[in-house]
Order: sequence, then C-alpha cells, then structure tokens
Amino acid sequence: MTEHLGPVLRVGLDTNAWEELPTRLIIDDRVVHIDSFPVGDDTVLITRDDQDYFSLLVVPPQATPEVAAAAMARAVQADNVAQAEQILVDTGTGPARTSPADDHEGGRGRSDSTRQAGSAE
Repeated sequence: MTEHLGPVLRVGLDTNAWEELPTRLIIDDRVVHIDSFPVGDDTVLITRDDQDYFSLLVVPPQATPEVAAAAMARAVQADNVAQAEQILVDTGTGPARTSPADDHEGGRGRSDSTRQAGSAE
C-alpha cells in the first residue's frame, strides 16, 4: 500500500469486526498505529499525514471474486453516494446486519485476517 499512497501512519478498524487488535505494527521499519472504534461501517481508514486519510471498503472474505469486483467497482464510482454497508447489500456481497454481534459470530475479521492485513502493503 505504501507504494501507492506513501507512508501510512495510522489504520482505523472497527472494534466489533476484529479480534485481538494490536495497537501498532512495524512495517518497513516504521510504526503504524492501529486505532479501533465500534463503528460497524465496513470500512478501514488509512491515514498518511496529519489529516490526509482514505476510507477503504472491506469486502468480506466469503464474497466470490465476481461479487467482490462489483462491490469495489461501485465503491469507486464518482457519483456513488451509498455507504459501505449499502454497497455490500446491493451487490450481494453480504446480508444486511442486525447487530455488530452478528458479524463477530459470523466469522468476519478473525485474528488471522488481522495478520494478513498487517503484512500486506
């Protein structure tokens, strides 16, 4: 990711979607701080500078490649005003959630996904 965005300072994750989050990772000899908040919005926030951030759509791992591609294509449309959760529902990537506990019990964001996200740049 740093190849495309430059050095990442912080990553913001949804507390309800992840287990055992570290508070920081070392990537390319740089400290990347991990923030977590119970937002439930199917996004990850990436911060480059003091106020320069990107909101990235998180596609559930059970999504097929075709459905995931449709969700990502919709997310980057210039005229898109839909929230991340609505994009996932509309593209069939995931069902509408009833509570954050549903995601946790459904297997989203296991700790091994955290390691994968931290090691992928």
